[in-house]
Amino acid sequence: MPRIRFHKLAAIVVLIGFAAWMATGEFSSVGSAAVDHQKAAEPAKAQDAAKAQDAGKPKAEAEPKAPLRTVAVVTPPRKTYARAIRVSGLTEADKRAVLATRVAGVIDKLPVKQGDHVKTGDLVLMLAAEEKISMRDNAKQLVAQRQAELDASLRLMKTGNLPKLQLDTARSNLTLAQSQLDTAQAELDRNEVKAPFDGVIDRVPVELGSSVMQGGEVATILKLDPVIARGEISERDLGYLKLGDKANVRLVSGQTVEGTVRYISRDASSATRTFRVEVAIPNADGSVPAGMTAEIQLSALPTDAVLLPRSVVTLGDKGDLGIRAVGKDNKVAFFPIDLVDDTPTGLVLGGIPADARIIVAGQELVKEGDEVKPVEADQATINKLIGEATAGTQ
Repeated sequence: MPRIRFHKLAAIVVLIGFAAWMATGEFSSVGSAAVDHQKAAEPAKAQDAAKAQDAGKPKAEAEPKAPLRTVAVVTPPRKTYARAIRVSGLTEADKRAVLATRVAGVIDKLPVKQGDHVKTGDLVLMLAAEEKISMRDNAKQLVAQRQAELDASLRLMKTGNLPKLQLDTARSNLTLAQSQLDTAQAELDRNEVKAPFDGVIDRVPVELGSSVMQGGEVATILKLDPVIARGEISERDLGYLKLGDKANVRLVSGQTVEGTVRYISRDASSATRTFRVEVAIPNADGSVPAGMTAEIQLSALPTDAVLLPRSVVTLGDKGDLGIRAVGKDNKVAFFPIDLVDDTPTGLVLGGIPADARIIVAGQELVKEGDEVKPVEADQATINKLIGEATAGTQ
């Protein structure tokens, strides 16, 4: 009997536990959780499978690079060139003087005319001066008289027949007479106009017998040997010149003459920031007139440079003129240039490295840092470029 009760009690306990488990509902979430876990794992497994599949396949080949641009290059021979500085200018007289009278009067003598060559001290003009001439002649006679009196006094002094006081008086009289003569001569000289230097009479605006006022212009005289070619050079070129340098001057008439730099200003023009330069040109025959337009070509110190066609010159990123070249790594580099000369056959350029391979064709299609395929330009290409540059200047 007790054993039956124990089984009944155990059954009740099991029934109560089962009812409690059913009440929690955990029996339905077990399968759901498993399903959810399976779903979450499926994408990861798919990714791993894709990776494994990709790993088993050979890598796809990289996209091919664009072909390098081909440019024509040249390494030109280097030579020593004399820097040519060309400036526009004018010829002018070495000296120029406007002659004027120092007193008023009537022109009595006019021995010169336009175009006459005169020497220093030659008479150009004389005003009527009868009274002054008379005063000078009287002063000369008085000097002669006082000189005779002094000579007589000296003879008497030697014989002891003349007091020393009278000898001193004779000397003073001669000195006074000489002073009067000098004054008379100076007054007469004021009526004369003479050439202050060797030159040519360029203008005579008066006529013989006409009246002129004090300070009136009577003639213009020019010194044309040497004749001066004057121009203005830039700040950049100032350091390349020195006194004594040779210069060629081409006149507007086509005549070419040679001269020497005799003056370089050290004070720049406030308006143009340029410096005056003067070239003295021998002109003994007077063939070069003053006031003629001229081109002055100055030869400065020689420098190391290369001759290239004008077409190779291009603009850099900063707007400065230069050339593009290819380095050892086949990359493009830009070099600012120094223009040494501009000749009919091309430009003489300085400031370019000795080993630079200069791009002569295709330089406008590349930029600094680009990698290119350089090809040595043949002589025909170079000649063509130079020919085109020369034709463009004619």
